[in-house]
Amino acid sequence: MEKLVVIPTYNEKENISAILHAIFGLNEGFHILVIDDASPDGTAGLVKDLQLKFPGQLFLEERRGKQGLGTAYIHGFKWAIANDYQFIFEMDADFSHDPKDLPRLYNACKNEGADLAVGSRYIKGGGFINWPRNRILLSKGASFYTRMITWMPVKDPTAGFICYRKEVLETINLDEIHFVGYAFQIEMKFAAWKLHFKIKEIPIMFQDRTQGTSKMNRGIVKEGILGVLKLRWYSLFTRYRRKVKNSDNGITVTSQTNKPHSEKMLADTKS
Repeated sequence: MEKLVVIPTYNEKENISAILHAIFGLNEGFHILVIDDASPDGTAGLVKDLQLKFPGQLFLEERRGKQGLGTAYIHGFKWAIANDYQFIFEMDADFSHDPKDLPRLYNACKNEGADLAVGSRYIKGGGFINWPRNRILLSKGASFYTRMITWMPVKDPTAGFICYRKEVLETINLDEIHFVGYAFQIEMKFAAWKLHFKIKEIPIMFQDRTQGTSKMNRGIVKEGILGVLKLRWYSLFTRYRRKVKNSDNGITVTSQTNKPHSEKMLADTKS
């Protein structure tokens, strides 16, 4: 129970089975936690079916309604800490992040001294496959804007393919992370940087989804623009480090799955 991949889903029935099989097919000991926000297309049902095939490896948290990417990851992080995983990953369900890169992120944290390993599109060896030009320009612009405002030394601050050491997520006060889109990805890295954790970028090729629909919208873009300004303001004029540092490592998860693995595994196989 060392490595857990957290995958938020909303209407990902076209991708979920394939991505789960691809990760388990690595045979690298990854467990997976899917956080589903009541997908009307039946994504959660497909995951439940696969739990019978992967008992003790595949877990599911179902939430009421679409609550946003950031809150899904926070929920997953708390679940991972409560269940004592040492390396926690975040990635998309749509194959924009290649599962074959998971071991490289893990190795950076396990053996190369990183506290966070970020799958980066903007360092040597990284890039895009079949992504629309307007999305590339938006992403590059957001990264440049973020670096200029925050001074954070991360070339791909909006990246969502990450490995965290457990200690990072225990130290960050996750209840003080409030953004839900790009700004969530930025603040998690910003908080870790401010708390003096080592961030290492690993080059990846980011591929546009071939199935399903993108969740990007104007609200997420707006939150990213304003969120970066808020982060800079807080860090200049408030005690941001104290605000985001967790003073109590007691993590609770409001869910029936906050149980020892042996009990949860039995519940899964009976579902």
